[in-house]
Amino acid sequence: MNNPGPMPQRTYKGNDALSIIGFGGIVVCSVSQKEANRYVAEAVDLGINYFDVAPSYFDGEAEKKLGNALQPWRKNVFLACKTTRRDATGARLELETSLKRAHTDHFDLYQFHAVTTLDEVSQILGPGGAAETFIKAKEAGLVRYLGFSAHSAEAALALLDQFPVDSVLFPLNVVSIKRGNFGLQILEKAKEKGAARLALKALAYTPWQEGEIHTYSKAWYKPIEDPALQDMALRYTLGLDITAAIPPGHFELYRRAVEIASQFKPLTREEENALDQAIVGLTPLFPLKE
Repeated sequence: MNNPGPMPQRTYKGNDALSIIGFGGIVVCSVSQKEANRYVAEAVDLGINYFDVAPSYFDGEAEKKLGNALQPWRKNVFLACKTTRRDATGARLELETSLKRAHTDHFDLYQFHAVTTLDEVSQILGPGGAAETFIKAKEAGLVRYLGFSAHSAEAALALLDQFPVDSVLFPLNVVSIKRGNFGLQILEKAKEKGAARLALKALAYTPWQEGEIHTYSKAWYKPIEDPALQDMALRYTLGLDITAAIPPGHFELYRRAVEIASQFKPLTREEENALDQAIVGLTPLFPLKE
């Protein structure tokens, strides 16, 4: 891999600026703690200051290994975490566990994780819902910013309308946007609400086909493998009005994203036309449900 240049940063909120590529906690899963330490030290050296993790990643392995590896750098990075618990009590317990695993007294960003249905939105925002814990945690200084991740446009739009989040972490990839009409409506709503935009799945290609060998065991979808297409697809996502993107959890894909982003330039019209041709006929991960 080429040696990347300095990683660009963009404003998140207030005085916080994030590297345009984030380090996803799944990268340190299935490797030794020594290897995880090396990955994190290298990331910091490359100018990456945005790290994202969740307790559901390999049953806590990501939190434990990333938490250990980040200890020397914690004061200098922006650490995001999540919870899939929709009730206040469960969210509080999970937050406390996550803070201990991360060896920190606060998260910079805490997110409702993978919100998918309107029922989940109602649970989160209703009496005894996780939103109560989020608000109290922010007041107590346990978290600085509040947000959510979602794989459903319907749920994301509802949360943006009903809860004052600081940011949205959402799948924004060229195949789903151009072949599934999925993603840009969330960008627009988030901007309207003053929420920062963070991207997932920029290097997603298409769902695995039935019987297809999963060559990337930590990705539930088929990632882009062609280097030229990786370059154009990631630059397409980074060319949207977003702060940062988190690549897939395989080290080689994350490292390729770092290489591309360190030299980021918006796509030319000719490159975007070539990208459009390259994705003709592909099945998007997230087609918009009418």
